Amino acid sequence: DLKTAEYLKNMKPLPIEIICYHCQQSAEKYLKGYLVFRGTAPPKMHDLDELCKLCSKYSIKFNSIADQCSDLTAYGVQPRYPTELILDEEDMCQALKSANEVKDFVVAIMQEKMEQEKNSLNQNHKIKE
Repeated sequence: DLKTAEYLKNMKPLPIEIICYHCQQSAEKYLKGYLVFRGTAPPKMHDLDELCKLCSKYSIKFNSIADQCSDLTAYGVQPRYPTELILDEEDMCQALKSANEVKDFVVAIMQEKMEQEKNSLNQNHKIKE
């Protein structure tokens, strides 16, 4: 979804609502992916605030992306109803920035967790020797 949003930036006329929607979808998928990574079935919801809270049960660090999640949540439903939300290029740029920050954060925290697991396995292996 994020690659799609980036690609759509070059279209004329600029599909701002669609880009913002894809940014929300990207963040939603990264948050749900993290829940799956931690062994939790993700709920069938699109509220990034709630998904971020669920992720923060595993790592308090998720609070650092709460604002980005909050900013993106509205784009999951409202852009489909254009009269309810008027978006401009500044909104689109902020949505892209927030979606990238969520992606980078989730990828980094998953890599960090995998590194911890690897180190833990190595420590356990050394103890048994």
